[in-house]
Amino acid sequence: MSVEYTYKSLDPSVPLRYNRDDAAISFISHLIPNKMNNLLTDNPAALQALMSETIFSTGFSTDQGGVSQQGNTEEVAFDSSSEEFVFQGDKSTGVLFILRYPEFPYFSPQAEEAFVKTIGALQLTPHNVAVVNLANPQNPNEFKRIMEFFKPTKITLLGVEPASLKLPEIAHNSYMRGRIATVFNTFSFEEMFVDIEKKKLFWGEFKNFIGS
Repeated sequence: MSVEYTYKSLDPSVPLRYNRDDAAISFISHLIPNKMNNLLTDNPAALQALMSETIFSTGFSTDQGGVSQQGNTEEVAFDSSSEEFVFQGDKSTGVLFILRYPEFPYFSPQAEEAFVKTIGALQLTPHNVAVVNLANPQNPNEFKRIMEFFKPTKITLLGVEPASLKLPEIAHNSYMRGRIATVFNTFSFEEMFVDIEKKKLFWGEFKNFIGS
């Protein structure tokens, strides 16, 4: 379904028109509501330009005042599995996201929403990537076993310190390239919610990493 929007640039006299798909429209309106009226979409180059220059300079729209935290006394209902790791999605694509959320089975609700819309802007879905939460007691926190089980080629650490997996130091928004897989170390979504510079750094590298 096509929807027409118009997004105005910083110069209000210069309207910008882009072609994009519905998933991207949903992602953009989540990040910059109240700044869009009509926009025409299906051009991937325009999508990248708008997201790079506009969305991550304005930031996520998540209201941190409304973020609910699960109480420490409430037991988390982690998923279980007959396999070695408990995970969501599809590990066969080689794209793996590693989290550590002790208070949630996977992401926090706000982080999950941002995650789905972020990967959706790059033509990915929760069904064609794998997501593993290392806080799940069933999941081994060993990089060798992660590699053997998931056989990934692109690994994103979302707020997980490389040292916790006995990996060499990797600066934030930097890579460790191995013979089989590349590890991208970046911030958690919670960190990006409150720091616009971290959002911009993340998006600038993440879109290149996934597109490479």
